[in-house]
Amino acid sequence: VQLQASGGGLVQPGGSLRLSCATSGRFFTFNDMGWYRQAPGNERELVATLGSVGKFNYADSVKGRFTISRDTAKNTVYLQMNSLKPEDTAVYYCNAKRYDGTWRNYWGQGTQVTVSS
Repeated sequence: VQLQASGGGLVQPGGSLRLSCATSGRFFTFNDMGWYRQAPGNERELVATLGSVGKFNYADSVKGRFTISRDTAKNTVYLQMNSLKPEDTAVYYCNAKRYDGTWRNYWGQGTQVTVSS
């Protein structure tokens, strides 16, 4: 299974971006799909996840600004980011998890988001 993230870029504060993450390879139904980010010098942190049964989880820092969605049939997950702030600058990684007796964890390659004037 491969995850391919896209949609990052340079945006001014207050602007918007939409990230996409598509999967390829063997088709699985993932329990959770989501986004994490890592800024220079920081650990990777959760941004938002969405479970297959519709359970949302957002970091407090992005609540009300970011919206996660997924197309289960296509195994694609999206992150709509509005009202972006300089502190949102990071490499964003998509993630997918599935359980088959053991939790399997898959990561995309990351896409850079830079919020700067």
